[in-house]
Amino acid sequence: MIKRIFAVAALIPAMLGTASGAASAQPAPKATAAVVTLTYDASRAGQWASAITRGVQNWNAAVHNVHLQPATSAGSADFVYVATPGWPQTTLGPIFPGGRGQVRLGQEAVDEGYDVTRIAAHETGHILGLPDHYTGPCSELMSGHGPGTACSNAKPSAAEAAQVDRDYAGRTAAARPSRHQVVIDVWSGPVRSAAH
Repeated sequence: MIKRIFAVAALIPAMLGTASGAASAQPAPKATAAVVTLTYDASRAGQWASAITRGVQNWNAAVHNVHLQPATSAGSADFVYVATPGWPQTTLGPIFPGGRGQVRLGQEAVDEGYDVTRIAAHETGHILGLPDHYTGPCSELMSGHGPGTACSNAKPSAAEAAQVDRDYAGRTAAARPSRHQVVIDVWSGPVRSAAH
């Protein structure tokens, strides 16, 4: 009986992950990758301000390698949001620090019945480098107006967030692309203007 008690007493530290008289090994802390911080200016976005805030929060909650935050001054922003009367159009990124991207949030899409937060988040997805995928389901943010006005999902899918994380992984301002296209989101399909 005493042998059994001794054997059980010897097993308890092993079961708890500790050893008597020896320090337990802890895994080395993982090195954190640099997060690309992009700043934006929404001072010319008018009534879109709360939709932009919610759309940015959705992106920040979904991705890990890039973080969006308001610029400290309008002239220092990496991209700007501007309210316009037409259809939404955006610089297709990925945008990096020092970039000059623009999101034009068009009232025509709102007049047609599309959700303002979905529009703002979708156009922000273009800034982060994602193209349109109009044939996708409502659960894909970049399906844009494809699913119709009933779709109000303003959160990127796991696949969309993963693509943005891949695009920004280990990247810096020095590695940013030098040319961008503008995507115009209209019902008849994306129209791309000349690169700038």
